[in-house]
Amino acid sequence: MSEESTLGCGMDTRVGSISDMCGKARCGRWSCGWLGTLVLVVWWLGAGMAVEAASAKISKVLPHLVDREGRHTLSPSLYERDAYQARLREQPGEVGGLRFDVRWSVSRDLAEGLRLRIELRGTGEAEVIQFERPVERRPWYDRWSEVRLDDATYARLGRLIAWRVSLWRGPQMIAEQRSFLW
Repeated sequence: MSEESTLGCGMDTRVGSISDMCGKARCGRWSCGWLGTLVLVVWWLGAGMAVEAASAKISKVLPHLVDREGRHTLSPSLYERDAYQARLREQPGEVGGLRFDVRWSVSRDLAEGLRLRIELRGTGEAEVIQFERPVERRPWYDRWSEVRLDDATYARLGRLIAWRVSLWRGPQMIAEQRSFLW
């Protein structure tokens, strides 16, 4: 048996030779194309996991009217919640305040010293009503914060026209979401 074989393209196919049967470079038993692709994929995955950009986001803001007992719904159903909210809008005498449910998230780099600020415009006062509270980063499945207005603040506000919710870290605003009329 000859050390040289002429399969396919007639190139040298001995183990450990420089090229395979169609002239592709080889590195031992592996083709350099596969080895290069494997190195590139491992590098890409490693770089993507190692670098997490500092980010903050307010993804959802839900303003709810609450009754005199502090409830915004009578049952956990979304349909029931919307029906109860419509009922509270139709009968303002039953309204006991306003509640904001805010879904937000921040990266680990920004997790220290956070404050959630809510600014409101209503029919009652010409000036913007503003209040804030400190918040802490929680696990991914529990990123909702609840902020309630008491009866006196709600009476000063009147009917809610517009709102803006922002997330602050020190003197810097890092995320914001606002209503259409803000």
